Amino acid sequence: MTPAGLTETGDRPRELEGRVAIVTGSTSGIGLGVAEALAARGAAVVLNGFGDAAAVEDTTRRISDAHAVPVRYDGADMSDPAQIEALVERTRRAFGPTDILVNNAGIQHVAPIEEFPPEKWDAITAINLSAAFHATRAALGAMKERGWGRIVNVASAHGLIASPFKSAYVAAKHGVIGLTKVTALEAAEHGVTCNAVCPGYVWTPLVAGQVAAQARAHGLSEKEVIRTVFLAEQPTRRFATIEEIAATVAFLCSDGAASITGVALPVDGGWTAH
Repeated sequence: MTPAGLTETGDRPRELEGRVAIVTGSTSGIGLGVAEALAARGAAVVLNGFGDAAAVEDTTRRISDAHAVPVRYDGADMSDPAQIEALVERTRRAFGPTDILVNNAGIQHVAPIEEFPPEKWDAITAINLSAAFHATRAALGAMKERGWGRIVNVASAHGLIASPFKSAYVAAKHGVIGLTKVTALEAAEHGVTCNAVCPGYVWTPLVAGQVAAQARAHGLSEKEVIRTVFLAEQPTRRFATIEEIAATVAFLCSDGAASITGVALPVDGGWTAH
């Protein structure tokens, strides 16, 4: 008997065949995992983000070859509204109108409010919040016209709760959830959904580096740092994986999630259940 969601060969059904997806901030980490998950389900994918040109080219080719879908890279600067609009237009010319938009691009800075550099505040709110608005604004009209669309905003558990020293990030992620709800309401009668995924701590190369740095700074083992610093509020006491976040996003892009909209979905090991 074949498990639900799999074909007789054990492969996932290509339920997004013919769909066009833009995933911002997708040259590494969560965004790259999401792009892979959508490609595996048959979507043509546009990658976006920073990285070594040769490495990005290799990633683009690898995903395309592995899943037999068109994949291209677009280096649009997500802090620039004009470049975001151009990204959506270039995607239309290359693959067709955007069916799936995953707003994942984000940056972080940690400091007390009175010491927080204003330029860091501006950069974080531009990339973590305003970019999601500008991309949604550019893509939503065509989704409504065609009667189908999926917008998934990668927010954070910090879009639901706060931690000290992360004023810009927390404010931006709370704003992303507000934008998600408004978009969902405006698009609800047009076959377009908009949801936010709110990860807790996820094991990525960036987090691995932060763990190592904290261990050196405090004279602790990496295991102690993970348990007492990073996962102190995450009841499962383990990091979520990139694959878990990507699978959640992919589900929200499926027809099975057609009645899920305006939701801020924690994927945080129970952190926000406190």
